[in-house]
Amino acid sequence: MNALAKIAEPAVDVTPQGSDYETVRRVIEMITLDYRQQPSLDMIAAELGQSPTQLQKLFTRWAGLSPKAFLQAVTLDHAKRLLGHEGLPLLEASYELGLSGPGRLHDLFVTHEAMSPGEWKARGGGLTIRYGFHPSPFGIALVMATDRGLAGLAFADLGGESAALEDMTRRWPNAAYVEDGPLTAPYVSRIFERSQWAADRPLQLVMIGTDFQVRVWQSLLKIPFGKAVTYSDVARDIGQPSASRAVGAAIGANPISFVVPCHRAVGKSGALTGYHWGLTRKRAILGWESGAA
Repeated sequence: MNALAKIAEPAVDVTPQGSDYETVRRVIEMITLDYRQQPSLDMIAAELGQSPTQLQKLFTRWAGLSPKAFLQAVTLDHAKRLLGHEGLPLLEASYELGLSGPGRLHDLFVTHEAMSPGEWKARGGGLTIRYGFHPSPFGIALVMATDRGLAGLAFADLGGESAALEDMTRRWPNAAYVEDGPLTAPYVSRIFERSQWAADRPLQLVMIGTDFQVRVWQSLLKIPFGKAVTYSDVARDIGQPSASRAVGAAIGANPISFVVPCHRAVGKSGALTGYHWGLTRKRAILGWESGAA
């Protein structure tokens, strides 16, 4: 084989024909088809004739998550289908998923959705939420309210209003929605005009979420104007220092942007992390707050 042929020959671990690719493909296929068996890493490795440790490293390198995390994601996706579209009771859904009982299904939802399966299934049931689109310093604001106060605040760029509304309504799919701009308009000045901020005239908030989520959102409300904290700080503040992952999920699910300042939560290193309404908007809000402070 000449030198040119050696250079042109692809490495076995980066081509679809390579053994690494074939191993990863088979793991994905096994988990996708046999998720009801809840196969462990050892079971998968034995089936493929691989070392569990090496298989873990290989799959994580290619897929970006471990075989166990991929199995959890597949199981959670099917759980949502069974509980939502098919309307199965929790016990029946648990057994259909190959779980030992509702306790494991509960743990799966709490870890990845920061809510119990029952809370996920009931989302927004019995509520009427009124909404309207209004100009704001950070783009078009989607304001949502119940008869008890502000329930949602989202942002959209011009032309993205429908997508923002769809995103928000997915949070509470069982609620009734009524467009009512005149009712939501007064909230805009209360939210974005600092002259309207007064400790003796607080803005009434309606936090629609799980107990855990509400605790996280209430912790965010303690962050001083113009300051920032890490997810770990929030986890410690609510008394669950090892729950940074669930805290991150709850912060990402915050429905009342800006008012409940999830934009003030940053990564452990202090770097800006993801923001549901875009990192550019997060930078703009933080810059505005820093200047105003």
